[in-house]
Amino acid sequence: MTGGARKRALKLAPLLMGVMVFAASCASNAPQTTLKPKGPEAQTIANLIDPVFMIAAVVFVLILGGALFVSIKFRAKDDDDFNEFPEQIHGNFKMEIGWTIVPALILAVVGMFTVVTIFDLAKKPGPEAVQVQIYGQQWWWEYRYDTNNDGKFDEIITANDLVIPSGVDVSLHIRSRDVIHSWWAPALNGKKDAVPGRTHPLTINADKPGVYIGQCTEFCGLSHAEMRIKVVALPEAKYQAWVKHQQQSFVNPKTEAAQRGWAAFAGQCTSCHRLTGMTDPNSSPGDPAAATKLFVYPPVVNQVSGEVPNLLHFLSRTTFAGGKFNLRKNTPECAALGQDWAQKESNLKKCLNRNDLEAWLRNAPSRKAMHPGLVPSPESRGMPNFHLSEDQIDDLVAFLSTLK
Repeated sequence: MTGGARKRALKLAPLLMGVMVFAASCASNAPQTTLKPKGPEAQTIANLIDPVFMIAAVVFVLILGGALFVSIKFRAKDDDDFNEFPEQIHGNFKMEIGWTIVPALILAVVGMFTVVTIFDLAKKPGPEAVQVQIYGQQWWWEYRYDTNNDGKFDEIITANDLVIPSGVDVSLHIRSRDVIHSWWAPALNGKKDAVPGRTHPLTINADKPGVYIGQCTEFCGLSHAEMRIKVVALPEAKYQAWVKHQQQSFVNPKTEAAQRGWAAFAGQCTSCHRLTGMTDPNSSPGDPAAATKLFVYPPVVNQVSGEVPNLLHFLSRTTFAGGKFNLRKNTPECAALGQDWAQKESNLKKCLNRNDLEAWLRNAPSRKAMHPGLVPSPESRGMPNFHLSEDQIDDLVAFLSTLK
């Protein structure tokens, strides 16, 4: 490349970078944008961001425009210009007061409205708010609901999908069991850190039914980028039906394949998972108490916190593995079925994402970054590779398909 060509390329580089940045900001489908608020809290933030952004844009144009004007108008025309000392304006009282007072006033106004916004967002929701306790853990989110307002958060225990009623305040109590995480659904509110030993409050409210995508925004380990958030807002009637369904007890599987999967789950999977109210698959069929004999879980060996995902009503969710994979097929027809997509056997057969579910059971560490050579141990994180046979995988899928 010649010297002239190199100079032209250097001149064009800033323009090309600007075009690239502009093009990147024009995504047609950006589910994690903060610029499209879908709830009152997010709208409150947008009401602050929009005017501040416009003020910043005006300041940017003025400063950059002034710099370009000066650099072009007063550029050196020959070698003598480099030796000429420019006229000094130091001591110009009006100009110095102007460029000191104006920025100070701008910052004072922005600061005032920022403080007002912070206090607005910090207001506690009313007693009618839905109460949900959120736990961040490497690398998934657990959601515990207090439906009777007794402060215990034990009526519903689920994961991955946070299901809420639309148009209703939802009071979140955000905590962590291991390291610092950060819960953020940008269309509904700002982010809030999950810190061990502390509880951080956050209120969300979805304007209308829909799905709102988020992300853990605090680096929390190897699978940080795969610790996803999905908020599902339902109409009030559907939400109440979901709550009622979530509180139903475990039902023993009926088919032989599902029963074999039930036994395999009890024998190997209970170091990583729970099923509230699961009965003992090894009970004698003739035992009159078999239907109510609860399974005694072995000690948890691969989670430092001692807490593991609860798979009761597993198929009422739409994702698994910390939200990384879709549990149902990603088609408009399956998505339209909502949270009760698996209640009908025909819909389950048509929409279950068997490929990803079987691949996860076959070798979870290869599907999601956790720990090289992961084996069950007190120090490990995530689900290890249990080296299941294909028959065991089929049986486990059959069993999981009964957890509706």
